[in-house]
Amino acid sequence: MPTSNFVQILRSAFLAGVCIGIAGFGYLAEKSIVGAVLFAFGLLTVVHYSLKLYTGTAGFIRKGEVGSLLLILAGNIVGCLAVALIARCSPLPLQQTAQAVLEGRLAVGPLRGGVLAIGCGFIMTTAVTFARQGKNLPLLFGVPLFIMCGFPHCIADAFYYLCVPLDFWSSHLWEILLFYLAIVLGNFVGCNLYRAVLPSAQQ
Repeated sequence: MPTSNFVQILRSAFLAGVCIGIAGFGYLAEKSIVGAVLFAFGLLTVVHYSLKLYTGTAGFIRKGEVGSLLLILAGNIVGCLAVALIARCSPLPLQQTAQAVLEGRLAVGPLRGGVLAIGCGFIMTTAVTFARQGKNLPLLFGVPLFIMCGFPHCIADAFYYLCVPLDFWSSHLWEILLFYLAIVLGNFVGCNLYRAVLPSAQQ
């Protein structure tokens, strides 16, 4: 991959992570259906600016582009980290709320978490497909839908995990990493469900 492309992808992925981080910030501040609806701001921004988001890209990659997808994932996580550092300055109880989210995830376990993540991936590819045609309603409905269903979104979850107190990480490191890997794979499967079931479908 040429250096210019590498840098461009990383910059775009970083900004996408910032967008999702800000959306996640809003959700932690108002963890309700209202917060779930407001979270759609992050995805709408990503689509409007054509930013590189893992779950917005995984369903459209071609053969040989897995390396780019992993770069996008890394950039997204770094973007989330930047917002998570800002979140630690907030007087709101964001760390405690984020820890409650993470504890709930770990209680589900990586196998079930990965299966649930398929639902999020499916919704994301559907929403992005419509948004590319200028139809944003599936995105506005899809985001609250996957949140209220408890379908993990690996980039949103990255923000939540990076917000929790550091002592929780130190005592649950391997559990967190295993669960995160499971939902990254689950999102990927869900994002590509259309292509797997209907290979002739045009997206």
